[in-house]
Amino acid sequence: MREIQVSRITEEIERLCIEANEHLPEDVKCAIQSCRACEDGEIAKGVLDDIIMNYEIADKEQVPICQDTGMACVFLEIGQDVHLVGGNLTEAVDEGVRKGYQNGYLRKSVVKDPVRRGNTGDNTPAMLYTEIVPGENVRITVGPKGFGSENMSAIRMFKPSAGLQGIKDFILEVVETAGPNPCPPMVVGVGIGGTFDKCALLAKKALMRPLDQRNPDPFYADLETEMLQKINRLGIGPQGYGGRTTALGLNIETMPTHIAGMPCAVNISCHVTRHKTAVI
Repeated sequence: MREIQVSRITEEIERLCIEANEHLPEDVKCAIQSCRACEDGEIAKGVLDDIIMNYEIADKEQVPICQDTGMACVFLEIGQDVHLVGGNLTEAVDEGVRKGYQNGYLRKSVVKDPVRRGNTGDNTPAMLYTEIVPGENVRITVGPKGFGSENMSAIRMFKPSAGLQGIKDFILEVVETAGPNPCPPMVVGVGIGGTFDKCALLAKKALMRPLDQRNPDPFYADLETEMLQKINRLGIGPQGYGGRTTALGLNIETMPTHIAGMPCAVNISCHVTRHKTAVI
């Protein structure tokens, strides 16, 4: 049994909150650059050039890539041979977010109540997801999620009779309805299976997977490629001005489900698909 002080988790989350907001993952940068090389419209090229310039400035000056520094989604994969000591885990996670957003001078965007509003002032609470896994390490992933794109996401509880075509049509419908609102080029996370809540979580986790890593199941890997091509043929383009690049990538995550259902969730992210990971 390995003991880990929760204060270490606080320290790592503070750092990850800042780094995730200032530095776009390399796979996303590569996808943007590849799309720029494929564009033939002057407006689309210009928008992608501005996007590239923006993340380069953020890297160099260590400032946020986007003014919406997101709601902190924190994924913890906790080894079953770990004993967390020194305090409450949830409080430690929130303290890390609190420090990260304060010391990184990041915008605080969380309200106390969904209807009555009122800013919490420190971007807490985090959206915390925990999973028990084999081993004696804790893997932490912080994914700050902006809501211009989150608001464009959707879930649908299909009956099995909808079939694969129903899922394909739904993915395209969500992206086409989103249009320019999520600041395309976007990244599309798709969850299929589970229950109402698990399906949405799968879609969120799909956004954490690098864009250059396909689903290990060839069936879903092919579906990822097919749907990305279909989305880019919609012509929405960078920032909605038209072009070949409506989406940088599309990742699908699945799990078993009930015989009577086929849930599907689509979680939209803008081109600033931020996430950073550390292992303790």
